[in-house]
Amino acid sequence: MDNSASSCPTTLSESQQLRLLDKLEVFEIRGHDKHGRKVLRVIGKLFPARFVSAQVLQMYLEERIYPKLGERPFAVVYVHTGVQRTENCPGISIIRSVYEAIPIDVKQNLEVIYFVHPGIQARLFLATFGRLLFSGGLYSKFKYVNRLEFLWEHVRRKEMGEMPDFVNEHDEELEHCNTMMDYGLESDHPRIHFGTASMDSMVPSYSMRCIA
Repeated sequence: MDNSASSCPTTLSESQQLRLLDKLEVFEIRGHDKHGRKVLRVIGKLFPARFVSAQVLQMYLEERIYPKLGERPFAVVYVHTGVQRTENCPGISIIRSVYEAIPIDVKQNLEVIYFVHPGIQARLFLATFGRLLFSGGLYSKFKYVNRLEFLWEHVRRKEMGEMPDFVNEHDEELEHCNTMMDYGLESDHPRIHFGTASMDSMVPSYSMRCIA
């Protein structure tokens, strides 16, 4: 997660960028969680970071997403599956600028972010820089969800609808990986000790397909 994507110039007009975000369905209101909160689903891999500017992204959210959330508490389901920093990660500066531009009432109504398929790198990054990047206690709202089965314990599956095929395929891979990482819902990067060895020291012994 660096600034490389944020510096990539776009060749699309403002209206074209807005249409692209609509077409790809990166951001969608999808049902409710089991606390009755509306759910904003975000599919990270679909975000066209190389073609959409921070200004257009802010405009899109302000005009087409925030009004649909209303004035009630809501949750975000962010699906990190397949995100690559050079292709679909907007970069630190854009992430922070977009977050800082979110209206205060929307920030206050955001109660939880279910971070699906986080991967080791994303977890370490947020554990290290999350509190510095996000003001207003946003970092404390992150809940890591390693597998879809754990997401359905907190979100109404029928209302959410189907996940993209690549998300389901990755989830099936994780199901067959013996990584001892199926903790369900977590609020921070775990450090679990087995005797004198920590989980952090054990990570390199597992397939990268299991922790990507």
